[in-house]
Amino acid sequence: MAGQEDTAKDKQGKSVGYHGGTVDTVISVDEVNRQAAALAEAGVAPERIAELGGPEPYVKIEHLRAGYGKMEILHDFNLQVGRGKSLCLIGPNGAGKSTILHSIFGFTNIYGGAISIDGRDVTRMSSNDKLRHAGVAYILQDKSVFPGMTVEENLWMGGYLMEKPAKAKAKAEEIFAKYSRLAERRRHPARVLSGGERRLLEISRALVMEPEVLLVDEPSIGLEPRFIDMVFEILDDLQNAEGKTIIMVEQNAKKGLEFADIGYVLVSGQLAMAGPGKELLENPEVGRLFLGG
Repeated sequence: MAGQEDTAKDKQGKSVGYHGGTVDTVISVDEVNRQAAALAEAGVAPERIAELGGPEPYVKIEHLRAGYGKMEILHDFNLQVGRGKSLCLIGPNGAGKSTILHSIFGFTNIYGGAISIDGRDVTRMSSNDKLRHAGVAYILQDKSVFPGMTVEENLWMGGYLMEKPAKAKAKAEEIFAKYSRLAERRRHPARVLSGGERRLLEISRALVMEPEVLLVDEPSIGLEPRFIDMVFEILDDLQNAEGKTIIMVEQNAKKGLEFADIGYVLVSGQLAMAGPGKELLENPEVGRLFLGG
């Protein structure tokens, strides 16, 4: 987002953002929030949300009001995404993006509205039940591995809800067969992994329970560009080869919108804009406020 870009400089001395372009005029965070709020005034019609979600939405949120304690963060929020599709949430800091993931997984207080997965109401389900019975996994932001445990032990922890440890171990072997980078380090403590390897381990650990829906919070955070590309290639494979439904929050708006089938712009807990990811990439207002121009 302009105003929160990396401050590195190119050869001409212009600021270079995470998106790879240049920023001639830096917009303050307050100004971004003010202008983004103006986008939210018209809102997004329910018909448009339904159109983007497809005829049979796999994940559906209706009129959700949610937050923490007595503080309501999301106000009458709606979302729809089809099975095997991806949706990326972008917007200013504090807009409520991660709160959407938290609400789907059961980390917030729900004051009103409903959340359904494959037509089943999961609004009041616990996080454990959502993972075990509704096939929803939450991939936390960076630094969620257990550094003192080996890579193998971290994967086993992903199956902590399985009835028999042997099932988790068998699933770990499948993951090692798929990702040789992890297999080569299976006996190494997780603390020695590179940033990209840690992210791969975090994603892989979430796959042990064989979820259908992946909630991915800031997959590129803290990573070098080469590892960012690797992580998005992994997510692309999970969506398009394995049919996972992916809902992500991504501070690298350009990368997130390039990846996702659907993009939502969230402002102050409300949906301001929605469209195909590539369509939002070409929107001049989105580009100016979130892509560095």
